[in-house]
Amino acid sequence: MSNIVLQLSTEIQNQIKTFYASSTVERNAPGVIFAAKLSDTAITMYKSGKVMFQGIGATREASRWGEVPSKAPTSTSTTISSIKTKGDKLPANFASMSVIGSDETGTGDYFGPVTVAAVFVPKDKIELIQELGVKDSKMLNDQIMRKIAPDIMSVCSYSILTLRNEKYNAIQEKGYSQGKIKAMLHNQALKNVLEKISPEKPEFILIDQFAERDTYYKHIQKEKEIVTENVLFSTKAEQLHVAVAAASILARFAFLKEMDRLAGIVGFDLQKGASGKVDQMAAKIWLTRGEKTLKSLSKWHFANTEKARKLVEKKRN
Repeated sequence: MSNIVLQLSTEIQNQIKTFYASSTVERNAPGVIFAAKLSDTAITMYKSGKVMFQGIGATREASRWGEVPSKAPTSTSTTISSIKTKGDKLPANFASMSVIGSDETGTGDYFGPVTVAAVFVPKDKIELIQELGVKDSKMLNDQIMRKIAPDIMSVCSYSILTLRNEKYNAIQEKGYSQGKIKAMLHNQALKNVLEKISPEKPEFILIDQFAERDTYYKHIQKEKEIVTENVLFSTKAEQLHVAVAAASILARFAFLKEMDRLAGIVGFDLQKGASGKVDQMAAKIWLTRGEKTLKSLSKWHFANTEKARKLVEKKRN
């Protein structure tokens, strides 16, 4: 096994730091708190408590500190074939290929940004990414995704784009639909990753489908550079390749980070989604901090704005 990840206690982590002190190397990647390099093994420790062992001697070194899990057999094609999706038909053994995946979040939330992430997972890192805990984000809570995201960023090439509310509202008011906005962000994130990994190329690019192929490319037809080579679209893409699952986690991580910033402005956590609770919170912000502040925190064209306006008028009367 060339990649092994163990979740270890603080005590054992400190022992590892002492044991490999003479082999310490600098690693400035997000989330990394210690790294060492042996002749046949790289050891990387993360804030999340995970310690990764990579290389020919990974099993030997990992066994010093914990129980090395046996490699479970996988049946990728069976798993994928059982998932009901819409979109392009994927090649056989797609889940084991080198893929850039992209996904977005925040589009259904009144408060907060729209975020898009793209991640390249080459075939030789698929097992590692899985061991780091990457899976369909619907199976993970926000706290876990906050921990996993820095691990992903330390081992994969990626791009994260955060469209804050002021910019979102400005371009939406110019007539840009949310579909067009998302398509532009996906295209840019994919371009960024392709530039980072060049001259290497992925076998495929998989976009978590939010629009039909023709509609997607119509949205971005005026862009100077359009990513088209080996691009596939599918719903439930997080379940089809770990690259999209990783992208989903990074997009959520960026969304949560921006929500933390916005919470600092108003002094409390903002309600996610677009429910009646959101209407009440929007009205509260409107009354206490004014319309301008509320607009800077929200997607102004959502129906929640008008509902909040009525609540404010009712309160004032």
